[in-house]
Amino acid sequence: MGEGEFKHLVVVKFKEGVVVEDLIKGMEKMVSEIDTVKSFEWGKDVESLDVLRQGFTHAFLMTFSKKEEFAAFQGHPNHVEFSTTFSAAIEKIVVLDFPATLVKAPA
Repeated sequence: MGEGEFKHLVVVKFKEGVVVEDLIKGMEKMVSEIDTVKSFEWGKDVESLDVLRQGFTHAFLMTFSKKEEFAAFQGHPNHVEFSTTFSAAIEKIVVLDFPATLVKAPA
């Protein structure tokens, strides 16, 4: 089995009063300027029961070709700068960084 892509998953609950749209625009700009990010997607929860959601509302998923490219992303000045802004807006966060195991490929 070949080495798969590397994923960076961030699930957050923003602080009250945070203008989430502005934060997401900033993240989209940051990602577009960093070449090692292979793909980026995000979403806001609309279906989960409150008891399952645990206050979390947004998920952000970045894909990298390999772990080394994720490491390069982490150290990139644009990411370091944005992280400060992002961290200040967050009440709760879960971050998972993992090599992906592809079970069913997109059609």
